Amino acid sequence: MEKTIKIEGMHCKSCVRAIQEKISSLNGVESIKVDLIENTAVVSYNQNIITLEEIQKEIEDLGYSTGLNSSKKKQNNILRSIVYGLVPHIGCIGFIVGSVLGVSVLMQFFRPLLMSRYFFYGLVALSLGFATVSVVLYLRNNELLSVKGLQRKWKYVSITYGSTLGVNLALFLIVFPMLANVSASVGSDQITLGSIDSIILKVNIPCSGHAPLVSEELKTINGVQEVKYSTPNIFAVKYDSGRTTKTEILKLAVFKEYPATLVSENLTNATANNSTQSQSCCSSKKSTCCGS
Repeated sequence: MEKTIKIEGMHCKSCVRAIQEKISSLNGVESIKVDLIENTAVVSYNQNIITLEEIQKEIEDLGYSTGLNSSKKKQNNILRSIVYGLVPHIGCIGFIVGSVLGVSVLMQFFRPLLMSRYFFYGLVALSLGFATVSVVLYLRNNELLSVKGLQRKWKYVSITYGSTLGVNLALFLIVFPMLANVSASVGSDQITLGSIDSIILKVNIPCSGHAPLVSEELKTINGVQEVKYSTPNIFAVKYDSGRTTKTEILKLAVFKEYPATLVSENLTNATANNSTQSQSCCSSKKSTCCGS
């Protein structure tokens, strides 16, 4: 007796080899040929010794589906597909995550790279490149590098690229903004010499990946008390007016590469009065105020 069995859940040549070795060892099975592209197995067997259902059960015991217990295997197959989609480019994901963590931990080391507008564009391209290489190698190693093989493994390809894009989106929408606000408060143990003023800056950064760099640079200024980043490019800065000024903040070197625009400022009455008094004194040319 010869029958064709439809098999779901096969992913590579190892799956084919496991099924063929298992089924061919059964008493009563004369031959078996598994086709990875067609998702089928053609089995020749002696129906007086073994039944088709028994062969199917042996295949399902290996973790594949032949229709006998498809409802029980469905969840496992979904999880397996996700794993197969993530594993091929885990090295790429690790490289990106390592770079991101380095922005916060080793800022001085990564600063020259982050000062380039195209740094993170390159990382995204690199991650997609790794995904492409992993797909090509996977299909080639399993003799599926063809249009038909690509159609056969469209789920695997979709999950591979989908997980890569998902990781990138998570980095730019969640991880980068979070890192920009990690340890944002500084100088809290210092005595305030002036008033606590605040300004809101709009910085011309190409993506949120550069936000941690800007936050870290702002925190290097003596007198900056707090930096809060909001997507896509807004930075709220609180500073001690007795230690630094808005002008000093805007002179940061990072703003030469990524220009900053003052959106608004919130000055205390003391700071505002001092500024008004200074302007009034200078306009009347009083030497006690202007030092002239």
